[in-house]
Amino acid sequence: MMAVSDETFPPRKRRPSAGAFVSPNLTNQRLLQYLLLLSLETSNLLPLRPLLKRNSSSIIRKAKLLSVLFEEIICDSVPRFPPSAVLCFEELYVVLQRTKTLIEDCSNGSKMWLLMQHESVSNTFHELTVELSTLLDIFPVREMNLNEDVNELVLLIRKQCYEAKPFVDPIDQNLRGDVLRILDTIRTEIVPDYTELGEIFDRLKLHDSTSCRDEIESLEEEVQNQNDDGSKSSVIALIGLVRYARCVLYGASTPRTTGLKVKSSADLSFPTDFRCPISLDLMTDPVVVSTGQTYDRGSINLWLESGHNTCPKTGQTLAHTELIPNLALKNMIAMWCREQKIPFESMDTIHKSKSVVTNKTAFEATKMTVSFLINKLTVSQSTDTANRVVHELRALAKTDSDNRACIAEAGGLPLLGKFLGSDQPNLQVNAVTTILNLSILEANKTRIMETEGVLNGIIEVLRSGATWEAKGNAAATIFSLTGVHAYRKKLGRKTRVVKGLMDLARDGPTSSKRDALVAILNLAGDRETVGKLIEGGVVEMASQVMDGLREEAVTIIEVVVKKGGLAAVIAAHHVIRKLAAVLREGTDRAQESAAATLVNICRKGGSEVVAELAAITGIERVIWELMGMGTGRGKRKAATLLRILRRWAAGLNDSATAAYSVTNVSSTRIVLPG
Repeated sequence: MMAVSDETFPPRKRRPSAGAFVSPNLTNQRLLQYLLLLSLETSNLLPLRPLLKRNSSSIIRKAKLLSVLFEEIICDSVPRFPPSAVLCFEELYVVLQRTKTLIEDCSNGSKMWLLMQHESVSNTFHELTVELSTLLDIFPVREMNLNEDVNELVLLIRKQCYEAKPFVDPIDQNLRGDVLRILDTIRTEIVPDYTELGEIFDRLKLHDSTSCRDEIESLEEEVQNQNDDGSKSSVIALIGLVRYARCVLYGASTPRTTGLKVKSSADLSFPTDFRCPISLDLMTDPVVVSTGQTYDRGSINLWLESGHNTCPKTGQTLAHTELIPNLALKNMIAMWCREQKIPFESMDTIHKSKSVVTNKTAFEATKMTVSFLINKLTVSQSTDTANRVVHELRALAKTDSDNRACIAEAGGLPLLGKFLGSDQPNLQVNAVTTILNLSILEANKTRIMETEGVLNGIIEVLRSGATWEAKGNAAATIFSLTGVHAYRKKLGRKTRVVKGLMDLARDGPTSSKRDALVAILNLAGDRETVGKLIEGGVVEMASQVMDGLREEAVTIIEVVVKKGGLAAVIAAHHVIRKLAAVLREGTDRAQESAAATLVNICRKGGSEVVAELAAITGIERVIWELMGMGTGRGKRKAATLLRILRRWAAGLNDSATAAYSVTNVSSTRIVLPG
């Protein structure tokens, strides 16, 4: 039995559907001019190659004849058309629209998918030709009083449009059978014959790495045009085949820097707010947890299912595990994706294992691809070749859990570890980013921690990487590893990790700073590690970066205070003033965190700390504004903070003030002691 049967592939979808085409509401002469323009545009299209060449060439020739017909009718200056002629012209416009769209769709889409659909598409070409023939049969030649030459032209087009049955090219049919046999071979875990594979791809004009990469992108778009998991799974099998063939036939390739093809999210640096703090990938289904932080649904579900009951970003215990869709952010991401010409949800639709039915052919193709790349990397003596192979592994590791597992199980980590110390910046970046992508899989976290040389290599890249990108991705890898509590403790004890993160947070560009800060925040979730962080200067660092990255810096200060670092925060210069500034100008989330931190500091720090806060000009008004316009938690913390200040001003300085209700707080100004 074949891996992919004929019935697996549903009829190709036209985009837009045939029913979406309408004729414009125009005067007779304007309609004729539009018909002439449309027929000329259609006749100037290139015939499809290598598939459906005869079908497309035939209908393009007919469009050329129609353009001559419309031009002649315009030149005849017929003063008035009979209603039946107008109706024919309107229907001809729709048929020509559909013809042009079909040819463009087939030309711009996947060759592999077109091959699987070639019989269905051949039928569509035949249907369009039959519709042209029918319209020309009923065209009122006599009533139009056209000259003899035009009448003969109509008869000629009628004759050419007559087709008894669809033409299905036997060469295309045989090629389709060859592809299905290759897919079946892969499904049964047999490596395809190199020569046969090369012949198939040569016949499809997929004759180099770039054309294969374009084909993969086209197939990824095609996945989104399928409505059922079975069809998506079948297209993914073709993606696996093309990816394998590209590596085996043409070698791994470096990323493209130019081109007009639709981009994937893996090729772009996307806005930080669109990145899931857990997976570090573009969010496709953002949801909000009880702390107000946003994560991608799949990532936070995995976090919760693995036994965690805290917010990964803030370290706060979750009041509940309900996930609320962040529709506003999802719409913003979708708009950005459209602007960047990225198919929105392509990563979710194509790659995440829960989105589609598992396809054995695709999985075996992935295993073969990984095996080929690992073997090539093992024997490679060239830095350029190694960089190409590692980049290919990086792209594979970004796609799904199966790929991440395959790469690690094939022995990829020790090889990647060797290149972390490379003096070639691109190779180092590709190596550390591949490890970062691998670390998303929970089982690979253990492999990374236990494989000799890999963790030390990551730490060295963090401290002295060749580029900020390499350092940032090393920090992101540390963040990923700290998702496991035992590894959080182990990494937090390493002075090199703490110092590397601190230096990056202080000196790096904004994107790298964020990578370092989220890793520091995760480390701060462990009370024992907070001491190490304080020794490494975490409070001073957070104070320094608070002007630019308020939310991240304030959250770190909040966690440090909760985990026993109160004295260090109080001793740090200007921290209280900076927290007060965040109350005035920060984001909702930053204001909430700043208010909570100030409450903890004032409760436990004594009257001197409260006095320092109270001495800040306008602090009462700022707190009142937060009580009126902040988040739910922010309002509560602001009210508590105001009560603490009022009790201090009244000389009632005890930590129990926070327990009192603030329901009846009036707007009386705080009177500060002289």
